[in-house]
Amino acid sequence: MIKFLRKLFIKNYDDVTNETVREKHGILASCIGIVFNALLFIGKLLVGVFTASSSVISDALNNMTDFGSSIVSLVGFKLSGKKADKDHPYGHERIEYISGLITSMIIIIIGVVLIYNSILNLISGTSNASFAYYSFIVLAASIILKIVLGLIYRSIGKTINSVSLSANMQDSFNDAISTTVVLVSSIIQFYFVDLWWLDSLISILIAFFIIFSGLKMVKETTSPLIGEKPNFELVKNIAKDIKNYDGVLGIHDLMVHSYGPTKTFVSCHVEVDGYKDTFMSHDLIDNIEKDISDKYKILLTIHMDPVDTRNSELPIISSIISKTLQNIDKNLSFHDLRIVKGDTHSNIIFDVVLPIEGKVDEKEITNKINENIKRHNKDYNLVINFDQNYIM
Repeated sequence: MIKFLRKLFIKNYDDVTNETVREKHGILASCIGIVFNALLFIGKLLVGVFTASSSVISDALNNMTDFGSSIVSLVGFKLSGKKADKDHPYGHERIEYISGLITSMIIIIIGVVLIYNSILNLISGTSNASFAYYSFIVLAASIILKIVLGLIYRSIGKTINSVSLSANMQDSFNDAISTTVVLVSSIIQFYFVDLWWLDSLISILIAFFIIFSGLKMVKETTSPLIGEKPNFELVKNIAKDIKNYDGVLGIHDLMVHSYGPTKTFVSCHVEVDGYKDTFMSHDLIDNIEKDISDKYKILLTIHMDPVDTRNSELPIISSIISKTLQNIDKNLSFHDLRIVKGDTHSNIIFDVVLPIEGKVDEKEITNKINENIKRHNKDYNLVINFDQNYIM
């Protein structure tokens, strides 16, 4: 069914890396969500009013927030599909995350209001809830519709790698669970009228469930805005592909910046033989940039690092540094090793990559490497630049 809808409403629906196609997928999913949630809100609200059930009304209001979040998602996808301009040269795709954040805040506010009203009902010590068979039918149907909607969100969200739709998917499945709880409690209260407090209690539980979902969505939507770590598989595959080119001796300082699901910028340093023709090495780098960019739909920029492949001292120094770092911390690594000779001494220059959450001491690293290097040659002087690992 989902594939049929994609074919029906989206031209070239399989080309999901295309910004326009991706935008249309998001709009389609949002429109389906608007229709489904509008029907669910109206149906549950009528049942809640006729049965005077605060739990059903709470569940209806939850669907109203979903209706609003679908509209926010629709606007978000429409705005995020705008082309880059002079003020936003990287495009507008991060608006999708902002729309998801707005949805999350609405959900949390509704949850707090529901808790407040339900507590007032418990304090009053009365409940006017009076359930009927038709209310069970409506609730059961709404559970099925929410599961179907969640599956639609999951399918389209996975297809276009959408954080916003993934959040809506989780919210839909959560709603199906909360409505199931309302259905079970209403059936119990239908047969046991003395349990007047059950309706308000379930309403409070649903509200907490709503707030928890909202907080989780806040985390999921703000993480890309703050700057989360890149997809590990993407990084691994890019590095592997670059290393497979003849003439590439190594790769380091790989960084990934995302400005939206289809706007990914990657930069790295690629080591080549410093004694080869510069124009040939530059041509190699150009080919790598084009091939990798086309393959992964990214924009790759490479800095070419020439390596001294004829200096017999470099392998010895490299081995000393490597063993020293591994003895300190297995997560430490280094790159850009070179020897700059002078009249009185020679500088050993290289970069050490520190783990993000490691507790290693830069001074300790410097002292231990210096100690081991001096044993090999007392005329060597260390110049270490400490880098951070941005991909792990």
